[in-house]
Amino acid sequence: MTFARGIAAEVGKGLLNLAAGWREGLIQMITFPLFYLLVVLFMGRGQLRTELLLPVLLGMVALTFIHEQVNRMFWSYLGDIQSGVLEQTYLTPLPSAASLLGRQIAAVISALPTALAVLATGAVAITIQGGQLPFDVQVIVPLAAIALGTCGLALILCGLTLVFKRIEIITQLSVAVYAIVGGTLVPLAAMPDPFAFISRLLVPVAPGVEAMRDILLGGHPLTALPTGWGLGWLLLQPVLITAAGVVLFIRLEHLAKRRGTLGRY
Repeated sequence: MTFARGIAAEVGKGLLNLAAGWREGLIQMITFPLFYLLVVLFMGRGQLRTELLLPVLLGMVALTFIHEQVNRMFWSYLGDIQSGVLEQTYLTPLPSAASLLGRQIAAVISALPTALAVLATGAVAITIQGGQLPFDVQVIVPLAAIALGTCGLALILCGLTLVFKRIEIITQLSVAVYAIVGGTLVPLAAMPDPFAFISRLLVPVAPGVEAMRDILLGGHPLTALPTGWGLGWLLLQPVLITAAGVVLFIRLEHLAKRRGTLGRY
């Protein structure tokens, strides 16, 4: 019960922060959809071309989610470090795993409004252009893979900030990497093989975006995905990234505790 209450407290704190920053959230719910439309216009040479709206939408929703989820998780830790709150939480009998899990849940929930705003914008644009936003229940699997892999990436970045503190630039640069070579805006099949290989291997959203495009655009089943490395890698990659995130976070957390630098910035 104590563990569950600790998780609930962290989730509640994260949602309170989301409500307190509603103006920032509203701005993001406007700017990210606008960015999506601008990308389509740029790729379509000034036109909202029907054949671009859906492929770019699938990648943009994933890109928005990973940006919001990772940044909210990262800044929750960095903010507590800067204010001295994080060190106090480690002085309580509550396991740090409860805090970690609660923050992850809150970050995922907080990332949804902006991602859904992009999805809604894309659906409206596709409808205006005379199309229809397709749906297949199979997309739940790549969506879950994206969410899990993103949590693993957030664990890695949060572990790093416990020790190295000022790594904000890494989170910002990572978003640019996902947008350029992560398969979110341009399919990996259209990229040089070395970039596609690295993206499928390391970028949490890359296999999920490829799978969604295969399912919704190509009508392929999960068991016969023509692009990427198939269903097995779609399921395995986020598990490996999350496992690496857990191991790295625990090791860096122990290092910060041994040095006594949890409250130092």
